[in-house]
Amino acid sequence: MAEKTVTSGDIIRIIAAVLLPPLGVFLQVGIGIQFWINIVLTILGYVPGIVHAVWIIARR
Repeated sequence: MAEKTVTSGDIIRIIAAVLLPPLGVFLQVGIGIQFWINIVLTILGYVPGIVHAVWIIARR
């Protein structure tokens, strides 16, 4: 199993995800299905948007 290193870009994306979840997802994957899912989750509740954004960033 390969280790994944955390880069400074990852830290910036995670900070952006906490402040504005769709921005963190956009910086990671661009405008796609995950971005729109995050918009909906953020509208429905701020915390689900943050959880989804951090999950997207950590997974890639």
